[in-house]
Amino acid sequence: MPTRNFSIIAHIDHGKSTLADRLLQATRAVTAREAREQMLDSMDLERERGITIKASAVTVKHHFEGEEYELNFIDTPGHVDFAYEVSRALTACEGALLVVDSTQGVEAQTVANAYLAVENELELIPVVNKIDLPAADPDGVAMEIEQVLGLPAEDCIYCSAKTGEGIPELLDAICRTLPPPRDPVTEKTRALIFDSHYDDYRGVIVYFRVFDGALRVGDRIRMMGTGRTFTISELGRYTPQPTKLKEIRHAEVGYMVAAIKTLDDVRVGDTITIDHDPAEEALPGYEEPKQMVFCDFYPATSAADAGKKGDYEDLREAVEKLHLNDASFTYQTQHSEALGFGFRCGFLGLLHMEIVQERLEREGGVEIVQTAPTVSYEIALTDGTEMEIHNPAELPDTATIAEMREPIVKLEIICPNENIGDLMKLCDGRRGLFKGQRYVSDTRQILDYELPLAEIIYDFYDKLKSITRGYGTMDYEIIGYRADKLARISILVNGQPVEALSLICHRSNAEVRSRAILKKLKKQIDRHQFEIPLQAAIGGKIIARESIKGVRKNVTAKCYGGDITRKRKLLEKQKEGKKRMKSVGSVNIPQEAFLAVLEQGD
Repeated sequence: MPTRNFSIIAHIDHGKSTLADRLLQATRAVTAREAREQMLDSMDLERERGITIKASAVTVKHHFEGEEYELNFIDTPGHVDFAYEVSRALTACEGALLVVDSTQGVEAQTVANAYLAVENELELIPVVNKIDLPAADPDGVAMEIEQVLGLPAEDCIYCSAKTGEGIPELLDAICRTLPPPRDPVTEKTRALIFDSHYDDYRGVIVYFRVFDGALRVGDRIRMMGTGRTFTISELGRYTPQPTKLKEIRHAEVGYMVAAIKTLDDVRVGDTITIDHDPAEEALPGYEEPKQMVFCDFYPATSAADAGKKGDYEDLREAVEKLHLNDASFTYQTQHSEALGFGFRCGFLGLLHMEIVQERLEREGGVEIVQTAPTVSYEIALTDGTEMEIHNPAELPDTATIAEMREPIVKLEIICPNENIGDLMKLCDGRRGLFKGQRYVSDTRQILDYELPLAEIIYDFYDKLKSITRGYGTMDYEIIGYRADKLARISILVNGQPVEALSLICHRSNAEVRSRAILKKLKKQIDRHQFEIPLQAAIGGKIIARESIKGVRKNVTAKCYGGDITRKRKLLEKQKEGKKRMKSVGSVNIPQEAFLAVLEQGD
């Protein structure tokens, strides 16, 4: 039986999951009664937000020119944070459907995913979706695809995943255009893991594609990346209901259960081989997913209860459980004077961080306080050694630092022509380096910039959307680390440094950032019986200061006359008391204050 393996790739909200639903119905894999929207998106969060977070693989059958074809397709996430998952899914295929919304045209992630597919030497079928909408311009979008991506406009297939129009033609094109799987290179078994998820009852379920040899129930297998061995207890494929099989052969896609206890034992991109007769080399392209954004999660208790055992234990349980389902999310225990015990967590990007926080609150039933996100920095020390830090508090003494390097991203913005000037101003204000400008169509252009990652993780995306009234899109990829004049700003409250509020930023805007943070802190911290100085310092040098006035009682109210010295004496006594209170008194910092460092004062 001829086989075709392909992925569905697109920008967010261009209709990948709806198209996958329609392909399932057109191939009669599901009946009209079983069909529902976003069939392959199993999480509630995926359904609500209308985004795909985990890739899903399905096997269906289609008759074409008198033959029955087996189609294995993968619905992939569209967001830049999950680009590694997309790249592994593409490695498991020979072709891809590049879906473009006919009302919005080519967008940033469309270009990024298309380049990813070309790098993996995949055959692309451009699909112009949503042609049933009144604002659709399929011909204009087909020309955009030709101009930006170099795929001929006449090869584009027009369809509507909502109404089903053009779906039969698309299925025929998949069988006709996409190449068959390559022949085996070796007789020894090699299978690529492109996804996995944790099941409470069966352990880790692994999704894989066999490139060489075959896998059978009962085989003792080895993960070539981690070196762990397991025995296969169940094999099968999704059609889209799970169907058990005894064997999965060359070029087939399926799932595997092998009593794997944790996701740490399985890595996306790893190669499966037979333990007693292993392959000599693994399939290419495996790499560890690298966390780029870090922040602290603490249980949301009042300052008096900070670090309360019950809340911390609930959060720990929720974090451990989520880590079983998402191996690219990392965590380690953290302690803060102000917020008690919590976790320092690492994420692939900002959306990943947002998704993890929401899943912890929903699935774990915990309330969370989140500190400002930071990025990882490389520090070159004067003794010739190097270290990587994820938290400003980990920064060594400035006298031992030779240079600090920050992560740099290659940023691609697709935006309307009228917003070019404002966006250039925004990027220049964030230490951006202009690299080029390209035309997409008469009304839109692509801007290429290099920016520090730290400058885009706060509110850059929000500002981009507001400048372009929602029409601008961006995509970024980390291209390396670059040395610059960076410094750690320590925030001192009543002379005491508060580690959770410290941050690393460029010296040129250190003073502006510091003043903005101190002004916000001044509003958040309640007045005490004594004056509270708020200071920002780089090393031993104070670069900004604000003061919170003390609450003062009118001690002279009872003096109705007499000599002025009586009043002076009372005021001096009050002044001495305030000075003593200031030296021994402690300042209660509310949790809202820790979020004050989140927003940049532009």
